[in-house]
Amino acid sequence: MNRINIDEPRWDQSTYEGRVKHFFTVTNPLNLLRTPAQLERARDIVTIYRRGDELNLTESEIWEAKNVYDSAFHPETGEKMMLIGRMSAQVPMNMTITGCMLTFYRTTPAVVFWQWINQSFNAVVNYTNRSGDSPVSVKQLGTSYILATSGALVTALGLNSLVKSMPPLIGRLVPFTAVAAANCVNIPMMRMKEWHEMGVVLLDKNNNVVGKSKKAAQQGVALVTFSRILMAIPSCVLPPIVMNILEKRGTLRRMPWIAAPLQVALCGVCLTFATPACCALFPQKSSIAVSSLEPEVQDKIHQNPSMPKTVYYNKGL
Repeated sequence: MNRINIDEPRWDQSTYEGRVKHFFTVTNPLNLLRTPAQLERARDIVTIYRRGDELNLTESEIWEAKNVYDSAFHPETGEKMMLIGRMSAQVPMNMTITGCMLTFYRTTPAVVFWQWINQSFNAVVNYTNRSGDSPVSVKQLGTSYILATSGALVTALGLNSLVKSMPPLIGRLVPFTAVAAANCVNIPMMRMKEWHEMGVVLLDKNNNVVGKSKKAAQQGVALVTFSRILMAIPSCVLPPIVMNILEKRGTLRRMPWIAAPLQVALCGVCLTFATPACCALFPQKSSIAVSSLEPEVQDKIHQNPSMPKTVYYNKGL
């Protein structure tokens, strides 16, 4: 068997289909059920294979071990990540939180509680998946958490007071606007050092470092924010439409207990497909034209004999 490059995704990341397959694997909730022994075995296989030693395993078995390893261990530090902070926990955690936000949206205490839970979960995910090379400081994480939570609460409570006289469906859509507003604060705040101070590393087509750019970082933050908001649309819009129909038919009056479990289930179906589909919208290794970079960065790149017209960077998730 020819050796495979397990440091790159299994599928072609230049195509949308390849990226979707990759993120379906990364966000697979079944990986949460792996035992500690299975996780350690996967880590041993990946470590041995990266070292160049031969293993009596098929290509599929090696990829399976790599997928299990990626589901639980930090890609840079190699440390085991806390359970709810892993990418494989995104669907079960978000479906529960979003379903409850959509169910309990009418009273102020319920709005405050579930928006706080949502942003607390986001903070755990951000901390768990922080960069190993430039870790997010506690101050930066705390500031982002406070501002995102405040933004979500102001949006949700403010809109709730404005839509009281509007059709019920409008009120059911308020949680989506709060989630979108929080994303517009949380993601830029978490990556402030990249787009405001340090920039992101730029690579040529051969993966050679050619500089750093704040403008590339700003583009990456914008792409991630857009995909996160888009990711929330199915789970925050489809269930309210279904519940509004059931409310008009009197189903919720007859069976009020069905509201929360039904919305959690609907969110689960939506997120199962929306999470990988939206994560895959833009390549992880995104490109930007050299002419769009800062003048000083362009000057540095133009000193390169090959003078690339396009450079690449990691957009983040």
